[in-house]
Amino acid sequence: MNQPRLANKLDMPRVLELIQELATFEKESDAVEISVSDLENDGFGSKPKFTCFVLEVDSIIEGIALVYPRYSTWKGEVLHLEDLIVSAKYRGKGLGTELLDTVIKHAKSLGVKRVSWEVLDWNEPAIKFYESKGANVMRDWNVVQLDENGIVNYINQL
Repeated sequence: MNQPRLANKLDMPRVLELIQELATFEKESDAVEISVSDLENDGFGSKPKFTCFVLEVDSIIEGIALVYPRYSTWKGEVLHLEDLIVSAKYRGKGLGTELLDTVIKHAKSLGVKRVSWEVLDWNEPAIKFYESKGANVMRDWNVVQLDENGIVNYINQL
C-alpha cells in the first residue's frame, strides 16, 4: 500500500467509481449526478473547488478523501471533509486511517480551526472509527439541504 497522494485529472474516472460505490452503500445509487468532466473541471480548473487525496493498492485507487474550505462564523476557516471513501474490499485494512491522517495533516498545514464532516446515523462502523480518532459525533444536529428542485421551488415562492 502506498501513502495517500494528491489526485490528478487522470484519477477522476476511478474517483467517480468510488463515489458511486459510496452512493450505493448509502442506498442512494441514483443520486450521483456529477460526471468525470465535472470532477476534472471543478477540481483542476483555474479556481479548484476541492482537493482530493487518493490511496492506491497495487496501482488501483481504492480510497479517496475529498475536502474543501468552509467558513464558520464562530471559528473562522474550517475544512470540510465531503467524503472519505474506501472500496468495500479494503475496509478495515487501514486505508481509512491513512486517508484521515492525511486530511488532518492537510488541515493543520492550512491553519484551519476545525475539520468537519457528516456521517449517517446508521453507519455505526464509521461512527466508531471517527470516535476512536477523537472526533466529536454531534448526534443532536440535523443536516439541512435544499436540492436543485428545492431551490427552484423556494425561488418560485418569493
